[in-house]
Amino acid sequence: MSVLDIHQIKNYLPHRYPFLLIDKVISVEEGKSLVALKNVTYNEPFFEGHFPSRPVMPGVLIVEAIAQASALMASYGNADTDFDASNRVYYFTGIDKARFKRPVEPGDQLIFEVELLRKIRNMWKCQGVAKVDGKVAATAQTMFTFIDL
Repeated sequence: MSVLDIHQIKNYLPHRYPFLLIDKVISVEEGKSLVALKNVTYNEPFFEGHFPSRPVMPGVLIVEAIAQASALMASYGNADTDFDASNRVYYFTGIDKARFKRPVEPGDQLIFEVELLRKIRNMWKCQGVAKVDGKVAATAQTMFTFIDL
């Protein structure tokens, strides 16, 4: 059972294909933590060039997905009748302690676990872990802000 499906996620994030990297939100504790997933499929556009003989999901996209999960956590609960994701722009302000432990390949299901470390005004710092089959694939701390246009 999901908390948010792909259609609901699009109400929270302005990203669209091919850059929307979260398929489903599994659980959320508003303003504290979130668990989301991405099904990694062979037909994703980045696999054509990274790498054709042994497709691997680029690490920067895994970190981006961690950041998107963090942004979902930051926005969860705001998608009411006055909220319009197309008017919200998220900006990365920093990435710390990014580590890559194993390659992510087509057929993998990435589970993202993010938690709030600190929030000062409209600046968020989150810890994220990306796992495949219960094993850590990547970790990163992301910092971001957003503005409503």
